[in-house]
Parts: sequence; structure tokens; C-alpha cells
Amino acid sequence: MRIVLQTVSKASVTVEGSVTGEITGPGLLALVGVTHEDTPETAKKLAEKIATLRILPGEKSCVDLSAPVLAVSQFTLYADVRKGRRPSWSAAAPGDVSEPIFDQFVESLRGAGLDVGTGVFGAHMQVELINDGPVTIIVDSDELDRPRRQ
Repeated sequence: MRIVLQTVSKASVTVEGSVTGEITGPGLLALVGVTHEDTPETAKKLAEKIATLRILPGEKSCVDLSAPVLAVSQFTLYADVRKGRRPSWSAAAPGDVSEPIFDQFVESLRGAGLDVGTGVFGAHMQVELINDGPVTIIVDSDELDRPRRQ
């Protein structure tokens, strides 16, 4: 999984003119991409990491502050732009694979006691946010188990 996190003071997602998810902060916007190797365990692990990541004001986490999260599925995080001018999406898992993993991610955040808003999986969405900081962090499941650079 690849997740782009942004600390926000406010964020919302709209589908076909209706707001489907909205949060006021401090909180996090999580743009979530799923690849072929991801599992429900991957989703649980990343949800726990994000829920406890101390990137909110005062070096607090979402769990510390009961801060909300707006989670939006975004397969384009796995775009491959190495060749030509049109991205390849082959690294992104198809919807029937990625949707249950995305749902597990959301449920794991809720299981940590967080208020979680979402978009509509697979829909064309408009995402609005006020990035507070600005703070933008990329969390990649492939990177979590690698040793840190010395």
C-alpha cells in the first residue's frame, strides 16, 4: 500500500455534487493506493501506523487527539511514468482486489477509535483540503520493514 498523508485543518470529498466525507481538524487526509501484493494484514498494519504517527500539533497522533481521518482511495498512486507520455496503471490492484483492502484500512482506523470519513470507491471525486503546516508524508508498506539508513 502507498498512502499520501496530509495534515489538514479541514478536508472533504464530493461525488456527483454531494459531500460523501468531511472532516475538520486537526486531522489527516489519507490518499490510499493498493497494489497486487497487499493483504488485509497490510491494511491493518498501515492503519495502526497512521493512527499513532505523531505528526499533528504538539507531536501528537490521531489517537492522542481523537483526530479524524478522511480516507480516499486513489489507484493513481501506483502510476508508472517511466515510458512514454501515458502512465501505466499495471502496479495498481484492480477494484475487486483493492476495495476490500481499502475497506479493511478504514475499519482498522475506526477500530482504533477514530472518526473516519471516506469518498466512494471507484467514483470520480473532488477532494478539497486545507493542508495545515504544510505537512505531506508518504507511507509505503514496502518501506516499513526496511532498515533505516545510517
